[in-house]
Amino acid sequence: MSFIKKKDMVAMLLAGGQGSRLGVLTKDVAKPAVPFGGKYRIIDFPLSNCINSDIDTIGVLTQYQPMELNAYIGNGQPWDLDRMYGGARILPPYVRGKEGEWYKGTANAIYQNIPYLEQYSPNYVIILSGDHVYKMNYRWMLDHHIKKDADCTIAVIEVPIEEASRFGVMNTNENLRITEFEEKPAEPKSNLASMGVYIFNWPTLKEYLIRDEEDPKSSKDFGKNVIPAMLTDSKRLYAYKYLGYWKDVGTIESLWEANMDLLKEKVSLELYDPRWKIYARNGNLPPQYIGRHANMKESHVSEGCSIEGTVENSIIFPNVTIKKGAVVRHSVVMSSTTVEENAEVHYAIIAEGVTIGEGAGIGTELDEAAIPAISVVADRVSISSGTRIEAGTVVDRDL
Repeated sequence: MSFIKKKDMVAMLLAGGQGSRLGVLTKDVAKPAVPFGGKYRIIDFPLSNCINSDIDTIGVLTQYQPMELNAYIGNGQPWDLDRMYGGARILPPYVRGKEGEWYKGTANAIYQNIPYLEQYSPNYVIILSGDHVYKMNYRWMLDHHIKKDADCTIAVIEVPIEEASRFGVMNTNENLRITEFEEKPAEPKSNLASMGVYIFNWPTLKEYLIRDEEDPKSSKDFGKNVIPAMLTDSKRLYAYKYLGYWKDVGTIESLWEANMDLLKEKVSLELYDPRWKIYARNGNLPPQYIGRHANMKESHVSEGCSIEGTVENSIIFPNVTIKKGAVVRHSVVMSSTTVEENAEVHYAIIAEGVTIGEGAGIGTELDEAAIPAISVVADRVSISSGTRIEAGTVVDRDL
């Protein structure tokens, strides 16, 4: 390498996930590109965490349906990542010589981008998932890593023990040194769940990536292969306990819940903190218009909206029109959707560009103590006047 400008820590953001459990919402986009919270995409959270943590060099690894995500990130300008050296760089799989291959696992994805990392000669590499919603200072985690003289530090969060089997679980001693890692154990011994955030010393990580790639039996995965191999070799692995809000929005229910969490009286995920902004790429739109017939309560309504009906406990994205007599409650309504007069939407996620006809009804109005199954309407679907759609229905075509 003829020219190296050293970086202390480089972030590698895994953003190629299909997110199949989100169904029609990820039919044409990767999970990190799914809209969230009225004006964001899920990937805005780890990107903003990086820049707020003074990490200015980020490799974004894309694979599944990358076009919209690539266009959204662009040159990284909304996150102050349009740098001459470093900044945000899209890293898709690519052809080497006569052959190319998809990323075969999380570890293989990083392995294939060793040349990208080598140009910065980092001391540390932080591995992030592009599909979690949280605010976290990665510098505090790095301080913990250095203090413990760790080879690898894994961010963990305490979950109810009955839910721990859904996660990779860390078993630690009293000093938080990891003694055992269990990937989705049937009977977990601990409630410390991995957040999918890892800090490695780069020379150590590089060694284990190369070794893992040479193992024909490996799944090429951090949780299944690389981390267990490091434990077997008695490397110094430590847990870093995170005490804030964190949500894996990998299902329709968890995505809906995370949006509704923004509306709680004591907000678990603070979006208004000027010291830790969540940055996003937003259009230049006019202010929202709230008409004389509008009735609004406990909702987020974005710019460019026209509201003449009732909106309660809902997240409304830009350019949404809710006409006179229409009712939207306990729902997420994404950009450029129109809810015609006297239509009703309850406990639903409505994707972009949907038209809900006059007098149509989606979902069931119930007491919040008995939340029904969440209804979902896919992008660009038109629902004709008077159509009734039961709670929990997924609509992926015009009705």
